[in-house]
Amino acid sequence: MDRSVLWRSAALQATSVAALSVLLALALPEDFFADWGFLAGPAAWMACAALTAGVLRLALTAALVGAGVAGIPSVAAVLLGAHWLGALIAVGVFAGWCARLAARGEGVVAETI
Repeated sequence: MDRSVLWRSAALQATSVAALSVLLALALPEDFFADWGFLAGPAAWMACAALTAGVLRLALTAALVGAGVAGIPSVAAVLLGAHWLGALIAVGVFAGWCARLAARGEGVVAETI
């Protein structure tokens, strides 16, 4: 496990999710989230994961698979009414996924010289 990627992916994913959440909350009415949150939330999560993968130079497909896997345990927290706890769990799982990808060399985009 690459601890540097673990911490950087966790920080980047958490920051980008928080920033995008604030922007969406300011831009859209509250009833939008009641009606469309089940789609908007996962789409925002995946967009942030794509950003994280790009910054850390991880393969997009591998990172998005990890983001999807990370979202599964967070659903339980969301269903129990602990939405932000679910997001924190997902960030941790996603960071672990990214760290393992980097340590194995799998899904890492080759650097060009």
